[in-house]
Amino acid sequence: MTEHSTDATTTTSGTGATAASGRRERGPWPGLWALVIGFFMILVDTTIVSVANPAIKAALDPNTPDLDNVVWVTSAYLLAYAVPLLITGRLGDRFGPKNIYLIGLSIFTLASLGCGLSGSLGALIAFRAVQGLGAALMTPQTMAVITRTFPPDRRGAAMGLWGATSGVALLVGPLAGGLLVDGFGWEWIFFVNLPVGVVGFVLAWILVPKLETHKHRFDILGVFLSATSLFLIVFGLQEAEKYDWGVIWGPISVWSLIITGVAVMGLFIWQQARTRSEPLVPLPLFRDRNYSIANLTIATVGFTVTSMSLPLMFFVQLARGLTPTQAALLLVPMAVFAGVLSPIAGRLIDRIDPRWMLIPGLLLVSGSLVLYSALMNVDTPIWAYLIPSAIMGIGNAGMWGPLATTATRNLQPRQAGAGAGIYNTMRTVGSVIGSAAIAAFMQARLEANLPGAAEASSEGFGSGALPPFVVDGFSQAMAQATLLPAAVILIGAVAVVFLRRPQRAPQGVPDVAGAAAEAAPAG
Repeated sequence: MTEHSTDATTTTSGTGATAASGRRERGPWPGLWALVIGFFMILVDTTIVSVANPAIKAALDPNTPDLDNVVWVTSAYLLAYAVPLLITGRLGDRFGPKNIYLIGLSIFTLASLGCGLSGSLGALIAFRAVQGLGAALMTPQTMAVITRTFPPDRRGAAMGLWGATSGVALLVGPLAGGLLVDGFGWEWIFFVNLPVGVVGFVLAWILVPKLETHKHRFDILGVFLSATSLFLIVFGLQEAEKYDWGVIWGPISVWSLIITGVAVMGLFIWQQARTRSEPLVPLPLFRDRNYSIANLTIATVGFTVTSMSLPLMFFVQLARGLTPTQAALLLVPMAVFAGVLSPIAGRLIDRIDPRWMLIPGLLLVSGSLVLYSALMNVDTPIWAYLIPSAIMGIGNAGMWGPLATTATRNLQPRQAGAGAGIYNTMRTVGSVIGSAAIAAFMQARLEANLPGAAEASSEGFGSGALPPFVVDGFSQAMAQATLLPAAVILIGAVAVVFLRRPQRAPQGVPDVAGAAAEAAPAG
């Protein structure tokens, strides 16, 4: 303990100058690139699964007509991802973001092996939940390292890389998923994570700096209340259509679950405000208007990007008969535009008012989904779907990086993990609710457009061969479902109008003092 403390101290004085200087000479970029590999794998895994859902449905759940069973492959992952994020950010502050990241990457990689070996839908859902836990350990550490190693006035470029990673993952995930599903089977969308995970672990071990740790107490009651409330709300939404918004079992109904979940969430917020030591969610962070608005907006973004792919992929594969690879190729313009423009947006965001990018970006994403909805019929030529894909890519470039930069600009090193944990929790909570809501909305639209034909429509799952008499109704249902994420992201577009222009002068410095050695855990 003494040796670690001395290292942390001498880093700021003469004897530790060489180590600190060496770290500064190399700069924070190599470590960020190493972390981006793991972040990239998390994003790719989500997009791969969206393309493979019809094939997974056909292989593991062919005898049930409802869509919401297979959607749990995504929902279980997102639920297990969302619930721990508040505490995993604090774990990074307490034990070092590098250590927690490496643990999460190991869990995620091993769980990917379990997913690929799953012989039933239940087993796949369980391993996806374990994957979500690994992702929850990894994600806040990426943003925390950016916050602690890049000064506020240069953080936009780093967040631009973060946004570009999202854009490239949008391309690689669906394409890799389509090729793997068509060529080898759905299992390989998970096996491909194994070599990526090993390479990412080695590079992170070598390149990511050790940062100073900060003593934190962990709010166990807050963790329990937040987990309970999220589970009740999401499970209620997920099962609502299956039980026709009625009784699930005995006195338990869909509405009772959702209402109880909302009540527990209110209790959680009250408990956080009353906690005298260290709450799980430091509410003073929300006194920063930009941080609060960024958190609200990222929740709408999470909802939209998770929910929009499901009706689109089911439509192009089942109603239009495309293979998973062909369906993924329709997303190439989105990924290319997002990947190319995101770094440019990152460099610009350090110089301009973030609203100049965020408002157009969010509106373009919403508009592209409305255009998708208008084009989702059997008469539209396939090439026409490339147009909304390109518009969405441009919108994404003005959305991810600028929003993350706005959220983290004023965070101090001690609160970097907590702030990143809350931000990513809001994004993932939005994703969880989006996944559950789109499943219920899709099923409702199917029942409205194809009354009594649900079983007939399910016969073609995964084969691209819906019975002709249900194609039009199915297409209308998917088009109507696409309007839900288009409407939700407009809430974010309205919210960012109220952002304040950030101050030009930086309000913090990179965490150079802790970059050479990790301070000893207190106590």
